Formats: sequence, C-alpha cells, structure tokens
Amino acid sequence: MPTNSFRLALACLALGSVLASPGAQAASPKLESSDVMIPSGDAGIELFVRNKHPAGTDSFPSDRILLYVHGATYPSETAFDLPIEGVSMMDMIATRGFDVYLVDVRGYGRSTRPPEMSQPAAANKPIVSTEVAARDLGTAVDYILKKRGVAKIGVMGWSWGTSIAGLYTSGHNEKVDRLVLYAPQWIRTEPPAPVAANAPPLGAYRLVSKDSAKARWLKGVPDDKQAGLIPPGVFETWADATWATDPDAAKQSPPMLRAPNGVVEDSMNYWAAGKALYDPGKITVPTLILHAEWDADLPSYLAQNYFTQLKNTPYKRMIELSEGTHTVMMEKNRMQFFRELMGFLDEEKPLALK
Repeated sequence: MPTNSFRLALACLALGSVLASPGAQAASPKLESSDVMIPSGDAGIELFVRNKHPAGTDSFPSDRILLYVHGATYPSETAFDLPIEGVSMMDMIATRGFDVYLVDVRGYGRSTRPPEMSQPAAANKPIVSTEVAARDLGTAVDYILKKRGVAKIGVMGWSWGTSIAGLYTSGHNEKVDRLVLYAPQWIRTEPPAPVAANAPPLGAYRLVSKDSAKARWLKGVPDDKQAGLIPPGVFETWADATWATDPDAAKQSPPMLRAPNGVVEDSMNYWAAGKALYDPGKITVPTLILHAEWDADLPSYLAQNYFTQLKNTPYKRMIELSEGTHTVMMEKNRMQFFRELMGFLDEEKPLALK
C-alpha cells in the first residue's frame, strides 16, 4: 500500500505536470502506453483496451488501478485520452501513480463491430444492450485482474457508461474497489418526446454527424458562455479523432458515425418508462458521482435521485461542477473535474474497508 509520503510526492509531481508550462510538463514522469485487443468470449468479437502507467512500474495495488468505459455514442479513447494543452485526462491520472485503462465495448471505437453494423440499420433490431456492454466491461475487468494479480480494481463510467459500470458492479462488488459515475443515467420524470405514429422501428444502429454532436454539446449552455466553454481546437480535434474510429464514416458526405442502438432501446424501455434497469441499492463499494450544472443530456435531478438510491455503499459523495456540460471532462473547467476525481481516488479508505 503506498505511504502517505509516496502519495504526496505523486501529487506534487502531478500538480506540476498539469499546471506548469508546456516545457515543464515535458519533465514530468514518463508514462508507458500499450494497446491490446482481448477476446470478448463471443466468436469474432474483440475488445480494444488501452493502458497507461508510470514507466518502469508493473505492480499496482487495487486502489491504484482504474478502468474507464465510455457513453452511448462515442468511444473511450477520443475523450478520456484526448490531449488538451498537451495532456489527456488519462495522462493526468497515470501521472499520479495510477495504472489506468480504457475499454471500448463492442460496436464502438477500435473494438469489433457486430456484423449487423455492416448491413442497413433497418435490417436488424437494436444491438449492444446495456447487459451486453456490462459483460464486455466485465471481460476487461477480468483481463486486468489477471494481468496485475489483484482481486479488485476501480471502475469509472461516463453517461451510458455509468449504467454499464453500475449494472456490472451491482452484481460483482467483490471485483470493484471504488466506483466513479460521471453523469449517471436514472429514471426520468419529464414526459418522453412524442413519437410519430408512422415512425419506423428502431434499427440496429444510428448515424451521427459532427454538426449534431456540436449542437448536442452546447445544448443548455447560456449564449454568453458558449464561446469560452470548449478550449480552442478541442471540438475539431475530438470530432476528427472520433469519426476516424469508424472505418465507414468517411463513405458518406458529410461523414457519419455509426452508434449501436441497444442503449436507445434500453432508455426507452427503462429510464424513459419510469423503470430502473438495475438496482443501485446492490452497490456496496465506495461511490463518487460527478455531474455538471449545464448537463442537458442527463440533468442534475437524475444524479440527485440516483444518489439517494445508493443505500448500501460504505460511503458515497456527489459533486456538482460549475459551468460545465455533459462533456465537462474536455472543457475549460476540466481541472475541477480532475481535482474532485483524484480527491476521491487518492483518499485513504477507513481501516475497516482495507
């Protein structure tokens, strides 16, 4: 277990790397990075996993290992490991002495796309449900447990990823050290959007444009705050990197990203229908909820109501970040996000939980 002095030294190194000039950042601890494809357990389906950690270290305790999983539309890599002013969120966490991983569930990023995604969307029913995604997350967890020889690790999910991680944890608490839920899904109370009587059935996947992504990002942000919300060039860099993960995106004009519709079907059948997809009361590990005030995708009341359902965690915390959206991790206030995240991950557990 790292000593308090070791933690302090790592904290000082990280603070220097994050807040110093680009020249000073170059002197921060060197990180090792590796990418692997791991078998999902289903024939022909492999999952993309990236790892970053301090160079020269290959042994980490459970409370210094973190696995991140993405949301409903975009892969893990292009948000969690997107360099902003020279450093990504994944880099910053690894610089603090963590063994950090990201995973793309099937149908996203560099992971295998199910064969239905090579056919017209209308030819098949929605694919990659939350249950399937939770199995993929579990596969990545088991890979890391075996690789590092530990019994449990930290897990972090964003948006739909909170449902993936929450569902997984509710059935596998023994494998999860801490749980971080960034913008959690929960039961909606506002009336669902009306569906046209002649609307076609939901297909296997949907197509997403860069313009619609930008509009979604800025939804709910006051007009006078929009210009300064996203650091210069970040949206364009993120969008180019994200759409490049789909080999078929450039075949259309404008480029269109394919995203599986299992999450949409689950949202319609559960969250929008007043039903829970899983029971947060079954989560029995320390849990942090992070949320931002301008999140129009998953508003604050969802995080607040979810928080009350965490009835059996040994301790829990909810942080509401100012002047941020659903995508605050890549915005001007991303350092607020980072500090609150690390405050939770870095803190010593009560002796009874060690």
